[in-house]
Amino acid sequence: MNRTEIENKVREFLIEDLEVEEDKIFPEAKLKEDVGIDSLDFVDIVVIVEKNFGFKIKPEEMAGVVTLNDFYGYIEKKVNEKA
Repeated sequence: MNRTEIENKVREFLIEDLEVEEDKIFPEAKLKEDVGIDSLDFVDIVVIVEKNFGFKIKPEEMAGVVTLNDFYGYIEKKVNEKA
């Protein structure tokens, strides 16, 4: 799965499942401040990522993930580790 496919899937579940407004979704957007992801949303994200990408998010690995771009990179790295 390439970066564009990952970005599209993430965009899709942010809009459809978490009801994030599309204009808040851009690479430099901060997950908490700009996108509005809170701890309850994060629980949903863990389940959605496992369903869509086939791996479990480990909270300690998310420590440096601040922006959507960081999140895309994290998913891309994990997906490629499995391949």
